[in-house]
Amino acid sequence: MASSEKRRRGKLAYLSGLAAEGQVRADYLAQGYSFQAERWRGGGAEIDLIFRKDALLVFVEVKRAATFARAAESLSAGQRSRIMRAAEVFAAQETAGSLCDMRFDVALVDALGTTQILENAFF
Repeated sequence: MASSEKRRRGKLAYLSGLAAEGQVRADYLAQGYSFQAERWRGGGAEIDLIFRKDALLVFVEVKRAATFARAAESLSAGQRSRIMRAAEVFAAQETAGSLCDMRFDVALVDALGTTQILENAFF
């Protein structure tokens, strides 16, 4: 594949990922969550979206693919571990530290832009 074609595909994937994150953000905001951060980096990993609802912190990994099943399959055990490590770093900034209430969600986005939220998906 020519390098210009590879760059074009990479840019399309990046932009579609941003659009998916925007859709998921809108879904959480509509449910009364407050937005805390996007693409937050810490502990050697990145967390796509972070929300708060009262004392609860919600860490969200956004996965986009042609189908919900393919999106769900793309989240590896190693990635889950890295996200949890990064969440611990984020939570350490909280008054209660890592003892604060936390939830790990996976937001699946299909080719049509439809979202499906899997709450407590890491457990």
